[in-house]
Amino acid sequence: MSKYGTVIWVGLLALIAGFLIWPPTHKVFVELTAKVPYIMGFVKFAILSMMGEFLAARLVHKKWVRVRGVLPKMLVWGILGMLIVLMFAVFSGGVDSAASQGLLISECSDTCPLVVQFISRLRRALFISAIMNLTFGPVFMAMHRITDVYIDKRFSGEKVTFAGVIPGIDWGRFIKEIVGVTIPVFWIPAHTITFLLPGQYRVLFAASLSIVLGLILSFAKMRNLKTSNTKP
Repeated sequence: MSKYGTVIWVGLLALIAGFLIWPPTHKVFVELTAKVPYIMGFVKFAILSMMGEFLAARLVHKKWVRVRGVLPKMLVWGILGMLIVLMFAVFSGGVDSAASQGLLISECSDTCPLVVQFISRLRRALFISAIMNLTFGPVFMAMHRITDVYIDKRFSGEKVTFAGVIPGIDWGRFIKEIVGVTIPVFWIPAHTITFLLPGQYRVLFAASLSIVLGLILSFAKMRNLKTSNTKP
C-alpha cells in the first residue's frame, strides 16, 4: 500500500473524473442518479468518502497506510450518503414551502433584472445550506464520529458498545472544531454553491464534496489521536 498508494489513489480519482466527464458515461450517471437516487448516493459516498479517509491517513502518517475497517466504514458512509440525498430534497422543499407562506423571502420572478435574480437565487441557496447545516449537519457529523470510533476500537481488538464509545469522545472539541468552525467556514459556503448549480451539476459537485467531508472528519480524528499518543 505504501509503495503504490499514490498511483492507486490518483488513478482511481482520474477514473472517476473520466467517468463523470465523458459525455456517454456522464449521461448514464445523471440518469441513474435520477432513477435510483438512494443507490447512487450510497455508491458515491461509500467510494469518495473512503478516498478522503485514505488521503487523511496519508497526510497524518506521511505515508500510505491501511485504514482499519474499510468495509464497515464504507457501509456507514453509504448509509449517510442516502440520508444526504433525502436531506437535500427535504431542506430544498422546506425552504421553498416556507417562502411560499411568507416565512422566508421568496425568489424573484424572471421579470426581475438579472443581477436581482442572481441575488435571489443566492439567498435561497444560502437559506437551504444554512438551515440544513445548522440542524442536520451536527447530528450527521456526530453520528459519523460515533460509528467511526466504534469501528476503530472493534478492529483494534477492543470489545465495546455504542453506549460505551459515546462518553470517550471529546465532545467539547467536536463542538469547537466541527460545529463552531467547519460548518460555518466551509460547509455552509460549499453547500450554498451546491444549491446554486443546475440539477445535473449539483449532483456532481455534491459528490466531489463527499471526499472533502471524509478528509476533514478523518483528518481531525487522526490528528487528535496523534496528539494524544505523543503526550507523556
